[in-house]
Amino acid sequence: MMQNWLPLNFKLQKLRAKLLNDPYYRLQSGEEIQIAAQLGIRIDVNQATVDDWLRLPGLSIHQARSLVELSRSGVKFYCIEDIAAALSLPVQRLKPLEPLLHFVYYDNESLVHSTNLVNPNTATVEILAQTPFFDLSLAQAVVENRQVNGLYRNLADFQQRLQLSAEAIAQLMYFLRF
Repeated sequence: MMQNWLPLNFKLQKLRAKLLNDPYYRLQSGEEIQIAAQLGIRIDVNQATVDDWLRLPGLSIHQARSLVELSRSGVKFYCIEDIAAALSLPVQRLKPLEPLLHFVYYDNESLVHSTNLVNPNTATVEILAQTPFFDLSLAQAVVENRQVNGLYRNLADFQQRLQLSAEAIAQLMYFLRF
């Protein structure tokens, strides 16, 4: 990638100084992301503040606030696809940020069951009612809300439209794919 080690060392030193002296420094490019990753800079996506998210190029204050709000409500992010879904963005747009993102798996038990994934935008009441943590009334509410208000954009939209608690969405998210 780099043709000469001297410019990399100079850039590395310059960026290291910026990162150490300014915790709010916003990375400017893919190259800076790679250098920051080499320096060991990581953002724990489930603990990140708005300021942490804003260090990443291309994320708006609204997107940063949305991610923090979801985390505080109990939603856990386990991969780049979760972040993309929460922001209604294509995964490819966020891929360059991945070297800085640190995903901590808080509940390994729930991850074991992730093979039974249901799409709430296409599932019938019967299928939803057979999904873990769904009862008949929730399954009916999901389908009725979908018919009246359209498809669910992502997990956050699903949570908001059905007014589900953080605890409920934390259980359901392992069985849903949008």
